Amino acid sequence: GSDFDKIEQVATISANNDETIGKLIAEAMAKVNNEGVITVEEAKGTETHVEVVEGMQFDRGYISAYFMTDPEKMEAQLEKPYILITDKKISTMKELMGVLEPVAQSGRSLLIIAEDVDGEALSALVVNKLRGTLKIAACKAPG
Repeated sequence: GSDFDKIEQVATISANNDETIGKLIAEAMAKVNNEGVITVEEAKGTETHVEVVEGMQFDRGYISAYFMTDPEKMEAQLEKPYILITDKKISTMKELMGVLEPVAQSGRSLLIIAEDVDGEALSALVVNKLRGTLKIAACKAPG
């Protein structure tokens, strides 16, 4: 049989011989290939389904709850953000000025992934987020 069939067989056996679940798992794996991440969650309803979400995910949250865009879901969602990635700790506003002004003028959002953001830099980001000057979120780098 094909790889799909083999995956479906293994998934079905793993799901207590539930062929519906086995087929869904095989379909999910076919959609995301070997590089994708599959997350299984309990649904609120009775329907079992596969949902493909584009983008990336890593195991760190926002540095401050003030970066939340949806307090009910406790998440920070940014649409097509610029992404600043650094292995440094950001503590002063001086370190960010060259980036923040053009981002604010562009109207786009910014995601900062850093070793840490604290002190004056964190305070300024939170204030700008609350004022609506910047659509921004900051999180610690994974690892």
